[in-house]
Amino acid sequence: MQIQINTDKTITRHAGLDDHVQTVVSNALQRFGEQITRVEVHLSDNLGQKSADGDNRCLMEARLNGLQPIAVSDHAATLHQAISGAADKLKRSVDSAVGKLHDNKRHADSVGAASAAVVANVEE
Repeated sequence: MQIQINTDKTITRHAGLDDHVQTVVSNALQRFGEQITRVEVHLSDNLGQKSADGDNRCLMEARLNGLQPIAVSDHAATLHQAISGAADKLKRSVDSAVGKLHDNKRHADSVGAASAAVVANVEE
């Protein structure tokens, strides 16, 4: 899984921040392994914009094999809280999307097997 980090002009990007984002995202999404090809992380500080949730924003977008991209965002008082919050939301969203995909495949397989059994009974 490739993790791409982007910041706006109000965020100073440094190795410690990159390492933190890599660790949080990797830990949150590790169980999805090869299903996720890339995660884009966008960090911003909305100085001057009043927000009840906080000024720091983290937007994450995951690219999955066979699915549309999944995007989530979180606002928090600190950048680390926003990153953790967005990672948790992304984990839940990916889990839901992958679960639905597996349920649809399982349903299609069972319908296909039932159809084959009906055809076999008709031919006998």
